[in-house]
Amino acid sequence: MATAPEDTVLHRIENNVSWITLNRPEAMNAVTWDQRERVIALLDGASADPAVRAVVVTATGKGFCAGADLRGSPGGGTAGERVAGDVARMIRLGAQRLITAVLDCEKPVLAAVNGTAAGIGAHLALACDLVIAAEPARFIEVFVRRGLVPDGGGAYLLPRLVGPQKAKELMFFGDAVPAAEAERLGLVNRVVPAEQLEETARTWAERLANGPTRALAMTKQLVNASLDGDRAAALAAEATAQEINMTTADANEGVASFVERRTPKYLGR
Repeated sequence: MATAPEDTVLHRIENNVSWITLNRPEAMNAVTWDQRERVIALLDGASADPAVRAVVVTATGKGFCAGADLRGSPGGGTAGERVAGDVARMIRLGAQRLITAVLDCEKPVLAAVNGTAAGIGAHLALACDLVIAAEPARFIEVFVRRGLVPDGGGAYLLPRLVGPQKAKELMFFGDAVPAAEAERLGLVNRVVPAEQLEETARTWAERLANGPTRALAMTKQLVNASLDGDRAAALAAEATAQEINMTTADANEGVASFVERRTPKYLGR
């Protein structure tokens, strides 16, 4: 499997936070096939690495992610070469895998949106557990402008964030949503001046990284699943998650610190 050149997806781990940074500013960080595979691998790696307790996804330059850059996409072919199933396969193995990797990551994932997030770039941000946007950021459901159906989980994510009517408005018209409006709609958690984005993301991510990691993982799973299932299933999953969580060292520390009236010190296990 091909991998992205290291300088197109920057990665570092600091204070138990995995920082994943798209780095093609000249292309507004339109994500290539190789970059996508690299990001998926880093998210999967974060789930398995006990040293990683939170993840930040961000980008360099003026754009967060302008969508998919399909040039050189393996198996894409040209319109004349395609056969039935090619496009669905490309979407399933491409954009949908990227969004699923964010949703299924066992660590909390925070998006620090520095600029325009369009198409799959918008969905990459909205799939994250928390979203902080710089004031110049915009979110665009660009698909309709190109005569396309939204992919990368857009029709799944948006109605769950803003309701079906607003989701249809955003997808039918494809208008840019400024950061302040995105915050009002509930697409983002907080908007900050551009120069404060990295520091705010670091503060939030390190708070998450100092939290009870397994409890956060199960909380994320419960919230995500609650939007797809019925009440009985949600309550059963909640009880099971709490049963499992109570076997962790962090849960025992949380209870002990409450009884002893001190600040808990979570270790992520």
